[in-house]
Amino acid sequence: MTIDKSYRDFIDTLKQKIAQTKNRTILSVNQAMITLYFEIGKEIVQKQESLGWGKSVVEKLADDLQKEFGVKSGYSSANLWRMRIFYVTYKENPKLAQLVREIPWSHNIVIFQKCKNADEQAYYIDMTIKEGWSRKLLLHHIKSDLYTRDAKVLKQHNFEETLSKPLSQLADEMIKSDYNLSFLNVTTKAKEYEVEQALLANIKSFLLELGYGFSFIGNQYKLTLEENEYFIDLLFFHRQLNALIAIELKIGKFKPEYAGKMNFYLNLLNDTVKMPHENPSIGIILCTDKKGVEVEYALQNIAQPMGVSTYSVKTQLPQELEGVLPEPKALAKTIEAYTFQKETDENN
Repeated sequence: MTIDKSYRDFIDTLKQKIAQTKNRTILSVNQAMITLYFEIGKEIVQKQESLGWGKSVVEKLADDLQKEFGVKSGYSSANLWRMRIFYVTYKENPKLAQLVREIPWSHNIVIFQKCKNADEQAYYIDMTIKEGWSRKLLLHHIKSDLYTRDAKVLKQHNFEETLSKPLSQLADEMIKSDYNLSFLNVTTKAKEYEVEQALLANIKSFLLELGYGFSFIGNQYKLTLEENEYFIDLLFFHRQLNALIAIELKIGKFKPEYAGKMNFYLNLLNDTVKMPHENPSIGIILCTDKKGVEVEYALQNIAQPMGVSTYSVKTQLPQELEGVLPEPKALAKTIEAYTFQKETDENN
């Protein structure tokens, strides 16, 4: 049998349909399970209120259900108590009670146990649905208080003026007003180069903080214009946006000239690096501080899409780490030596 293009198109279409059906089936099963857990929680609460049943009924219920459905069926006393809390948490909020059916039970447990109010719960439920966060990533964002940081300061960018509406909305969701880099073993006294090297040494944690869809390309990424060379601090690719993301690290307050420099870099990226099928490159300027009105004026009439955000690091290293961790300069030299050795080994 000769495999022609029509057959390849046919099999690709079938694969896509099968995958979509599997995904719908998994979602349907999850929704049914979450609905069941909500109803079990409701029944426990109602029986306790109407019949005066005490805590011991949950233990007996767990024992009887596990005898019927097995120890690994999910009906342990601990999980039944979670179902009760689950119902109590959302019984007065029909909108959230419906949304929670869209995310796994393990994610739901994290949210109703760790989030303080309905607004915070709604934020993490919505973001989990939109971004497809794993449980680990959800925990990371709750621990770093992404909800507060995202709502605290108005995001500052020119995406609406420089990108199409669908892209500008995606870009707005991608960028944060403030980035928590306290996982770095540097303080507010660190220099830009030292912060960059610390980020490279903790690139996995930085990718978690950036959010879903980022892929790291490199640091000090070289751009060439005639006989001159220019270097972008950090370059990423964002899968959802299908665009290069250039990040410039700055110590101290934002300065208007940073926007002009980023605009120049993005023009070069678009002309010399961006692939034809990719969307326009986007810039993020990270500073430790900024004045909103200054950023607004700096971004006026800038042709390329960019945003300005702040980031925070430790004010000082924990006492138990002082004298134990290498100095930033020593760490940088170690990274440079490792990179040089790796390149040498690959070339031999």
